[in-house]
Amino acid sequence: MSNIDKILVPFDFSEASINALEYAVSFVGPNRHIDILALYVSAMPTVESEKHTLKADFNKIAKSFKKKTKTPPVFITAEGEVIETILAAQEEHKTQLILMGTMGDKSTDEAITNTSRLVLEANCPVISVPFGCSIKEPKDIALVMGNEKIDDKEVLKTLLDVARTFNARVHVLTIYKESVYEEESVVDSTENLLEYYLEHFYVEHAFSKNQDVEEGILDYINKKSIDLLAILPRNHTRLSSPSEGRLTKLLTLHSEIPVLTLD
Repeated sequence: MSNIDKILVPFDFSEASINALEYAVSFVGPNRHIDILALYVSAMPTVESEKHTLKADFNKIAKSFKKKTKTPPVFITAEGEVIETILAAQEEHKTQLILMGTMGDKSTDEAITNTSRLVLEANCPVISVPFGCSIKEPKDIALVMGNEKIDDKEVLKTLLDVARTFNARVHVLTIYKESVYEEESVVDSTENLLEYYLEHFYVEHAFSKNQDVEEGILDYINKKSIDLLAILPRNHTRLSSPSEGRLTKLLTLHSEIPVLTLD
């Protein structure tokens, strides 16, 4: 049984958020008992007449999707700063997953978007959905692992949920810059854990040498026709040295497929 029964989708009527909502509807499908909460965040308080108009416009968009869910998406509103309000709503409504759209920015390595901030600050799994990506079920998932050990095995639960739901293959990828043997020595210690927690969905552990880790990941995505990229952001690890989550931010900005940030 899935541990996911409620998904939060930040929604501002932009093309990216509409695309994310459609992805969420496809993700949930017509037979799963998963609620979708679409959260509209406004900087200023909205009156009831405005809320009524927003909800009516939202319902038109949701009804236009080809795929339907067992329970229609629910539109909710809140006021405040975008990221803080999303995180507060996630805790209040006890959603197990946030699914947020992004336009990305392939022209820079330094842009800070709401989505790139959210994936680093959230204390739950987040799927960032790039605008223009295919709306389809993930059948091949790539989990990126470096030379760090997995601190909390619980973070793999969401990945296993997704793999079970879609009967998806999980490919584990390690990009190394110098010696593959150094990477393998650490990864070997987690191999049994991966096989145990990811069950029969775990199909391979690939190693690829590239001085540019992000480039190596994106090349692998194209080569293997990966549908969903999963990453463990090191800024949340307990035993390894926290980082600013630069790789996570870059992948959120540049990836052309959805990125699942596990937490």
